[in-house]
Amino acid sequence: MRHGKAGLKLGRSSSHRKAMFRNMVTSLFKYDRITTTDVKAKELKRWADDLITLAKRGDLHAQRQALAIITEKEVAYKLFNEAADRYGDLHGGYTTTAKIGNRPGDSAPISVIELVARGKSMPLQPRSRKSAKSDETKKKAEKTKEVSIEKQVPTVPETQTENA
Repeated sequence: MRHGKAGLKLGRSSSHRKAMFRNMVTSLFKYDRITTTDVKAKELKRWADDLITLAKRGDLHAQRQALAIITEKEVAYKLFNEAADRYGDLHGGYTTTAKIGNRPGDSAPISVIELVARGKSMPLQPRSRKSAKSDETKKKAEKTKEVSIEKQVPTVPETQTENA
């Protein structure tokens, strides 16, 4: 029985798995969003939530525990400086995942995992097609053109008669 043995094995040795998740969690805090498989994203969520909880605590022991996991000092410094402001009122749920489809090579399900910003609890949306994006950008460009044209045209004051 596997009582009390949390975490996924993912067909890797323990050292490989630990190194992989250390690199992934460092990348997540560095870039705020990464793309990976669904199963790895679910496990990465556990690692990230634990580290954010340590960063919110903020004491020296928490910093040393976080530096034992995060591979770059700059990323750990950024995490500890931003954690209280960004996640101060949250008690968990620091990350969100969105499924974006299957990988072309082996058809593995792929997800995007992202850190939740304070005040922004909108779910991630998969990328739309370029044609839909280009239509939206064209409409926005036309609106800004109309506004800029209206702003550029000066109002002509009524001319006073020069004879007076």
